Amino acid sequence: MRLVLVHTRYQLLESFRIPIAVVGSAFFPAVAMLFFVVPFAGDDPVGATFATASMVTFAVMSTNIFQYGVGVAEDRAQPWDPYTRTLPVGPLPRFAGRVIAGQVMTLVSLLPVVLIAAVATEARVSAAGFLAAVATLLVVAVPFALLGLAIGYALPSKAAIVVAQVVFFPLAFGGGLLSAPGQAPAFVETVAPFLPTRGAAELMWAAVGDFRPDAVSLVMLGVWIVVLTALAAWAYRRDEGRRFR
Repeated sequence: MRLVLVHTRYQLLESFRIPIAVVGSAFFPAVAMLFFVVPFAGDDPVGATFATASMVTFAVMSTNIFQYGVGVAEDRAQPWDPYTRTLPVGPLPRFAGRVIAGQVMTLVSLLPVVLIAAVATEARVSAAGFLAAVATLLVVAVPFALLGLAIGYALPSKAAIVVAQVVFFPLAFGGGLLSAPGQAPAFVETVAPFLPTRGAAELMWAAVGDFRPDAVSLVMLGVWIVVLTALAAWAYRRDEGRRFR
């Protein structure tokens, strides 16, 4: 556990030494909140609450995809990464430290969204709903962390940046994160249940309000987690086989 905390501290220091990286992880969710939620749903308590939950999912997705996708790819290009992978302690402390640091950055990215919701909208959530939302975040983050890890271990840093950007926006829009429940365009409502973003968003909606998740969305979220786990494991082993044979 001590080694896990050492690696976590190292990862966090690496992130906070570049303030723009920290600001960037919170920028897009905060801007989306200001442009899409406050003007259109800010005065409606129910609408603002669901929209805030969508923006929380948006923040979790963006932070995990870019934190792991771009961060892992950049680390692989540095001499320090292959050295740590040859140490006799194994990959667990370094991997666990990266995951914990990534979730800390996720919480940082959520702060502006929650603050804007509290100050500029009528969004309301009970104490039980808030605790349920915090617990749901742990589940919601899983598929996007796995997707980021798959990108980071499979691609060099320049390609990882492009792929992360290309994947991010279709998942956000196609999953209906920029629309209220049931109010997305017909095409989005058709494809959304099959994307991991929709299942994640529906879990968040259920945590903060009176919403019943669609069975197809939840099943597909589970399928995505299984597929992305296999993909991330394959990418890690492929990278290790190429560089450490």
